[in-house]
Amino acid sequence: MNAGIIGIGRYIPDNILTNHDLEKRMDTSDEWIRTRTGIEERRIAGDDIDTSDMAFKAAEKALEHAGITAQELDMILVATVTPDSPFPSVACRIQERLGARQIPAMDISAACAGFMYGLVTGKQFIETGVYKNILVVGVEKLSKVTDWEDRNTAVLFGDAAGAAILGPVADGKGILSFDLGSDGSGGKHLYQEEYIIMNGREVFKFAVRQMGESSVKVLEKAGLTKADVDMLIPHQANIRIMEASRERLELPAEKMSKTVNKYGNTSAASIPLSIVEELEAGKIKDGDLLVMVGFGGGLTWGAIAMRWGR
Repeated sequence: MNAGIIGIGRYIPDNILTNHDLEKRMDTSDEWIRTRTGIEERRIAGDDIDTSDMAFKAAEKALEHAGITAQELDMILVATVTPDSPFPSVACRIQERLGARQIPAMDISAACAGFMYGLVTGKQFIETGVYKNILVVGVEKLSKVTDWEDRNTAVLFGDAAGAAILGPVADGKGILSFDLGSDGSGGKHLYQEEYIIMNGREVFKFAVRQMGESSVKVLEKAGLTKADVDMLIPHQANIRIMEASRERLELPAEKMSKTVNKYGNTSAASIPLSIVEELEAGKIKDGDLLVMVGFGGGLTWGAIAMRWGR
């Protein structure tokens, strides 16, 4: 039994924070941010919207897209490092709000690679026949752990949620291969005390190497080549890191999803958010081969080769 995405949705806050807005708050410039990160603006959730609110809204859209009800869910997995509170989990909060049955629900903490970890975890339950429909959400309210006085990190992050329904799909469709990993020795380069603290140079070097290696690895595991890839969906952290991954796969620019300019780094939400964007633009079609790859604090990484469609 193959596991694949049968429905997907997202939630993006209305409030837009542009580079020009940041120019008024700190010593930075639109040109400096754009040339180094590719980011032009990001979305910031208001004080009245927390992580679980965004997750709930994205989940509702994913259920609608999949054509199933919350009562048909068998499990809820939420990838986040910015929960409303340490407990109860965001997954338990949205289980109640969705009106789902008393199914297993838990949060996964793998930072920006979290959505990959969630999909791969859900895959095991579906392919073994234990569960049929699993809700996987990537959601972050990074604005609440961002130091708005630190120009090195404040320009990077945004808030958003992306949700997918994972379920059985036809032979040849769905998740074909994956690569997950961690290197705790690099945890000192990207972590949170009160706010996010990052050694940008070290994270950049790690991300460029690991994103490329993982992308190639999942293709090899699936018995595919770079020429088979229809769309690269990288974690939207930094345009230079993303471009390095695209070049490693020898893909033309139009075959890489780019949403970092509009939403910034939304951590675990960035990959599902990007999938919705490309679907709405008609750039992902039934049968397309997608390579999704992300990296994050931990340090963690994850990549998936997926054949789109049900």
